[in-house]
Amino acid sequence: MAIKRVFVSFDYDNDARLKDLLVGQSKNTDSPFVLSDWSIKEHLTGDWKEKARARIRAVDLVCVLCGVNTDKAAGVAAELLIAQEEGVPYFLLWGYKEKTCVKPTSAKVVDKIYKWEWDTLKSLIGGGR
Repeated sequence: MAIKRVFVSFDYDNDARLKDLLVGQSKNTDSPFVLSDWSIKEHLTGDWKEKARARIRAVDLVCVLCGVNTDKAAGVAAELLIAQEEGVPYFLLWGYKEKTCVKPTSAKVVDKIYKWEWDTLKSLIGGGR
């Protein structure tokens, strides 16, 4: 399987640690994906949506890390909507084992939040959804 380029969407204020954990997994020797630092670090001002759109167009898929407050994260909702508009495949990943995680507001009713396990993640990266 070819290595996939992944854009990670996450609640910057509350879930940055989740992104760090995913970056760590991307460095595993059997990892089917790479994470370039595509995340938008500025506050939601100016042309950040166009920057996000350009970055999302440049990847193979989008991983949305879902946490406790993801439904309140306007940036995550906007990035997911951009992925949908651009036709970039995406999946939602349950960020915390012992906490209730929620979908972004732009998620579709049929979008499932997948359990974050290495084998599941590899399957999702490979198109298993």
